[in-house]
Formats: sequence, C-alpha cells, structure tokens
Amino acid sequence: MPLFAANLTMMFNEHPFLERFEAASKAGFTAVEYLFPYDYPAADLAMELEKHQLTQVLFNTPAGDWDAGERGLASIPGREQEFIDGIGMALEYAETLNCPRIHAMAGILPANANRTQRHNLYLRNLEAAARLCAEAGRELLIEPINPINMPGYFLNDFRQSCEVIDSLRQLNVTVMLQFDLFHCARIHGDVATWLTRCKDYTGHFQIAGIPDRHEPDVGELAYLDILNEIVELGQGNFAIGCEYIPQGLTTDGLQWLSTARSI
Repeated sequence: MPLFAANLTMMFNEHPFLERFEAASKAGFTAVEYLFPYDYPAADLAMELEKHQLTQVLFNTPAGDWDAGERGLASIPGREQEFIDGIGMALEYAETLNCPRIHAMAGILPANANRTQRHNLYLRNLEAAARLCAEAGRELLIEPINPINMPGYFLNDFRQSCEVIDSLRQLNVTVMLQFDLFHCARIHGDVATWLTRCKDYTGHFQIAGIPDRHEPDVGELAYLDILNEIVELGQGNFAIGCEYIPQGLTTDGLQWLSTARSI
C-alpha cells in the first residue's frame, strides 16, 4: 500500500501550522510534507513529528524571496552561493527531521533569458547540490511545474526533467523526479503514459484532482486507476504527497483516502 503524506501547506489550513501535525495524525495520516520549514526551529517541527508519530517525507530547499515572486534559485545567475547555502540549510533541517529527500525549485525564466546558458547553470548547480545531498544521505528531487499555474518556470516539461536527470547520471550524481500528477496532466495530458516513461526516474509522487487541484476524487483524474498503475509499476512503497486544496474542511473531503488505502 502506498504511503500517503498530508501536505500541510495546502491541507488542514483551518488550523495554525504547528497544529496541523496533530490534525493530520487524527485524520489517519502517518506522514507529512510541506513547502518550507524555515519559519520554525527544526527542533519544534521534530517535536511535532515525534509527538504525533509522523514521518516527514519531503520539503523544499529555500526558494529565494517567495513574496516577491521568486520560485527557486537553481537556474538564476548570480545566486549560485545563495543556492548552495540554501542546500546546506535544508540538509540541516533534513537531519533533524529525519527527512529522506528535499526538492530544489528551478526558478522563473525571464522572457529574454538565454535558455542554453540557464540550462548549463542549472546542471552545475544541481550537480553540486546532489553531491552535498549524497554526502548527507539525502535525495535531491526536481519537479516540472506547469506553465499555466506558474508561468515562466524553467523546468516545465517531464521530458526535459528526464533529460536533466540523465545528464547528471553521466556525471555520476543522482537526482530524482518529483512526479506531480496534477502538473503532468496539465503539461502532457496522458498521466498513465508518463508514469511508465518516468518509472526509472521517479522518487516521489504528488496527487490532486484535475483541473482545479481539489481532492483526488474531484474532477477528471481516475485516481484509483492511477494509484493502481503506480503500484503495478513497482512503486507502491514510494510516498505519495497529497498536495491539493480541500474544497472545504480538510476532513470533510477525505473519503477518497480510505478507498485508496485498499489498493
């Protein structure tokens, strides 16, 4: 059975952040993820995890000035040291939280940017970051994000993501794919096909309904078929982050989860 992780950035927003751990546990989750931990001391977050018997499966590295519209630093020239410093900070949190993987956002590409230069910079930054992660016993992830929800994001195609991973493998470093079914559906449409194509690249999954990013059973996504596909591909033990926006109270929309757990 897949391990489902509540995304505490999007779910249980009816509670203050530190109270969402308890809410997730009471709702039946045994794992959590969220965008960023850095507003809180790592020890405080670790205490919430231990108190409620939760596993931390994922969070993002620092992404720059989020409020100003920055969405990652990995492809941003002149910010290389800030990116690497952010990897160091993320790894310190990952150690305290016993989190196995971190996700590095690529950044927004200006319309006049030289894409080849940005690609080369992105590879250099990821190579350095992946080596640091390997030394720390953590896994580095990248995630393609659809251009409808995040215009200008550098990494916006699953094919491109696999090519990046292949390039880094040639340098003997490992980066894995964060496969968000919502983004895949919006970019490519055929989620099942891309699950198969990305089988050997994927280290984490995220799920949401299509097209409005609500509960997985709301909208066009045949989520049970997709979850069965993940299990049949031999990836059923990977974490599946529930990165969706509840239509109302989070607990009112969790009927899908009990059905999914029977897979």
